[in-house]
Amino acid sequence: MTTVLGIADLTVTYRRAAASALIGISLEVEAGEILAIIGESGSGKSTLARAIADLLPERTEVAGLLRWPGLEGGPRAGRDIGYVFQDPGSSLNPVLSIGEQVGEGARRHLGLSRRAADAEVLRLLTRVRLPEPERIARAFPHQLSGGQRQRVAIAAAIAAQPHLLIADEVTSSLDVVVQAAIVELLVELVRAENMTLIFVTHDLALASGIADRVAVMAEGRLVELGPVADVIAAPKAAETAALIAAHIDLTTPPLVGEAP
Repeated sequence: MTTVLGIADLTVTYRRAAASALIGISLEVEAGEILAIIGESGSGKSTLARAIADLLPERTEVAGLLRWPGLEGGPRAGRDIGYVFQDPGSSLNPVLSIGEQVGEGARRHLGLSRRAADAEVLRLLTRVRLPEPERIARAFPHQLSGGQRQRVAIAAAIAAQPHLLIADEVTSSLDVVVQAAIVELLVELVRAENMTLIFVTHDLALASGIADRVAVMAEGRLVELGPVADVIAAPKAAETAALIAAHIDLTTPPLVGEAP
């Protein structure tokens, strides 16, 4: 497989923090795969996602290497990496219409005219399975449900046709039914559009259901990495074993690799 991103000894320290948020992270992300980054709150998984997307706060100390084969000069912000945040209510601009926000990436990065971008907005809203795309395009974020806002955020993230899509805890504030629909949509999109997906979550069940590989984070370190079924069937790290032991949900199927 082709490597999209290579990370070598990445360490991140926030300003005035007592300890580093990431410590010596090394891994490779392959083209077309779904890599789940999982861990408890504070494990560093979202910091890793934001470091990859160059979205860390100013004055954050970053050491190590991020290598982007095939992207000379590295990824272009908003063009080569699409990022979907946990809370679409904070990532969407409340005073701009949905159509303006989804169309911005297409206009800026694909050079589309206003008319072409408007047509692309309707296509994207339809693509993420939103009903009445013309109405949604005219609406503002506060007029939509949480699940609809998250679909809009996904549409905006893929508007510039990125190579890599990062979904950072995108289902944590949604109910179970909407969670399942959003995850199904993400998987369908990355497979159909030949994108790579980094799926950040604390939910091991979600990760096991969609990922090709799983990276387990704990206290800023990468403690385990491998094919999802192998990691769940035979965890090597105590932190991974604890996550599996904590998965007690009688309403969902067993984890991938787990005995029924």
